[in-house]
Amino acid sequence: MTLLKIERALLETKWGYIHYRATGSPHHRAIFLQHINQQSSALYLELMAVLGKQFRVVAIDYPSHGDSDHLAESPTIGDYAGAVLAVADALNIKQFSVLGEAVGAAVSIELAANHAERVEKTILLNCPFYATRQVADARHAPLKNGLRPEDASGFPMTRTLEFLMNNDPGHAPMQPSQGWMDRVNTAQIQVGRDRWQALDALHRYELNAQLKRVGTPILLLIGEHFYYLKYREEFHQALAQLRSEVVAGACFCMGWEKAEVVGAKVIHFLAEV
Repeated sequence: MTLLKIERALLETKWGYIHYRATGSPHHRAIFLQHINQQSSALYLELMAVLGKQFRVVAIDYPSHGDSDHLAESPTIGDYAGAVLAVADALNIKQFSVLGEAVGAAVSIELAANHAERVEKTILLNCPFYATRQVADARHAPLKNGLRPEDASGFPMTRTLEFLMNNDPGHAPMQPSQGWMDRVNTAQIQVGRDRWQALDALHRYELNAQLKRVGTPILLLIGEHFYYLKYREEFHQALAQLRSEVVAGACFCMGWEKAEVVGAKVIHFLAEV
């Protein structure tokens, strides 16, 4: 895959300096990409290359993630959405579509539900679904209890591919590479002891209620082997206008592993009148 030129910059905001990556012509329609918990915009490089041929593509690092400044206080999903809007304003992007995977899906929902005048269309990759608070507790607790190890001071430790596939294959692509693992480990080091901020923000977020408020055209893409596929019908019951598709041979991080497939589906969806 030939990568387009990726621009990088820091923007001063109320959340400190926010780092973002951008590609594609400023004259094209825009789309913002929201990343996964404990990762960064670097995981979207392949998808940016696909979408950047036809769109202006921007991906921020949440506060405390990637190369953005760290926050001592615990941010909300609304804060992450606010950081996206701050970058959009600085780049003079009035309207845009949104795409996010996992926690990034929640940030995209927040943007579409509460800033509808700015958002054209919404794409959710592997969106979480919690039927009850107990379900959310059961899904989130194991992540803090050994699946993502830390040293005695609480600083995250790097993981090997073998460790990940033996202990937490549900949060890995189907065919993870060492390059992918290196990017994930780098993002873990960058977020450091603040790595639970995004997960805690997701845990507090009323995702199901906010999803019902989305009025934009909305596309849900779910990996064939991803945990939340079993809730596909519940998504449709929550939002009548939602369209969903299953991405064959995909699991987690499909914005990276299935960039060409996901990109083609997104381009087709955004092109529809």
